[in-house]
Amino acid sequence: APVKKKPTPLSSEFKSYWYAGDAEITSFELEQARYGEIRKGKAVQVFVSEPFLPDAQVKANRNQEGNIPVLKLNTTKKYLTGIYPYSIMTSSFYPVANNQHAIKVANSVQEWCGQVYMQLNNRDQFEIKYHSYFEGEADQAVALEKSILEDELWNQLRIDPKSLPVGKFKAIPSFEYLRTGHSKIRNYDAEAELKSGQGQSVYTLQYPELNRSLTIYFNTSFPYSIEGWTESFKSGFGPDAKVLTSKATKINSLKTAYWQQNGNNDLYLRDQLGL
Repeated sequence: APVKKKPTPLSSEFKSYWYAGDAEITSFELEQARYGEIRKGKAVQVFVSEPFLPDAQVKANRNQEGNIPVLKLNTTKKYLTGIYPYSIMTSSFYPVANNQHAIKVANSVQEWCGQVYMQLNNRDQFEIKYHSYFEGEADQAVALEKSILEDELWNQLRIDPKSLPVGKFKAIPSFEYLRTGHSKIRNYDAEAELKSGQGQSVYTLQYPELNRSLTIYFNTSFPYSIEGWTESFKSGFGPDAKVLTSKATKINSLKTAYWQQNGNNDLYLRDQLGL
C-alpha cells in the first residue's frame, strides 16, 4: 500500500471556522451546457466537517477513537432541459489530514428518463460501483489503481490550496462528467496549474484527451472560499458535438446549522441564498 503522507497540521483558524458546529452553504447562478445548449439553473455547495468511520465509510453517529475527521462537500445542480428537469448531486468525503485520497465519492443524476448512481469506496484500490438505466451501463463494478480524483480537489482546496496537484498527472474526472457524458471510468492524462493572485486565485485542470477543462476561482486567503468556476467540454453527442463552457457565479454564502432549519418558518433562508 502507498505510504500515507504526513498529516497537514490544522491551524487554529481552520478549527474555529470548520469546527463551529455549522455548515457553509454557498449558492451559485449556473449556466450549464447540456445537449449542445446552455441551460440556466442553480448550484449549491455545502461544506461541513464530520467524523467518518474508516471501514463502513459512513458518517459516525458519535465521536470515538478511530474516526477519521473529514471535510464533506455536497454539490447540487438543478436546471431544465426543455420540458424536463435535471437534478445532480455529488458527495465527497476528504480527510482533513490532507494526506490520502477521498475515502468516498458518490454521484447521482435524476431526470425524467431515469436515474444513475455511482459510488467510489477507497479501500486497497478504488472500488467503484454504478447503476444505470442505460443499455450497456446497467449494474457494474470497477476496481482502479488509486489516483487523483477531480471530485476531491474542491475539498483539498479548502484545506490547503498550495497542496493541489500541478503539472502532469493521472486523474479520474468528475463523476458528474463521466455519467452525463457516458464516458469510460478510468484514469485520464491531466495537467493543472495554480495561479495565486492578491485577492483571487485560479486553479485550472485540463484533460487533453477529453478536450475538457475545469477552472475554479477562489479567495487567496483563508477560508479560501470558492467564488465560481467554469467547465469547458464537448456538449451533445455525435460528430456535431461542440465545446461549450458551463459557468457558476456565486450568489451568497451562509454559515448555519441547516439540518436544524427544517421548518416552514426557515424558508426565508432560501431567499438569502437566492434560491
